[in-house]
Amino acid sequence: MEQPDFFDIPSPCIGVCRADDKGCCVGCLRSREERLYWLKMTDGQKHQVMRLIAARRKKRSQTAAEKTRHPAENPAQQGFDFT
Repeated sequence: MEQPDFFDIPSPCIGVCRADDKGCCVGCLRSREERLYWLKMTDGQKHQVMRLIAARRKKRSQTAAEKTRHPAENPAQQGFDFT
């Protein structure tokens, strides 16, 4: 049996409402469906969305760290030293 929350689970929206190439919001990392149905979700569903957001945030930071360690070379600039 699921225990109800005493307080409402606030929306993770931070007011940066723009979709990335995968359809997730750049600001809160929710999918279109997660944003659309947030107010109709149960507390359990909202907690699941929050777990998904945490996983997406972790994956995004790992991807950004990878790009920092191994920046992709621009093929148009191969053979040129701009330093």
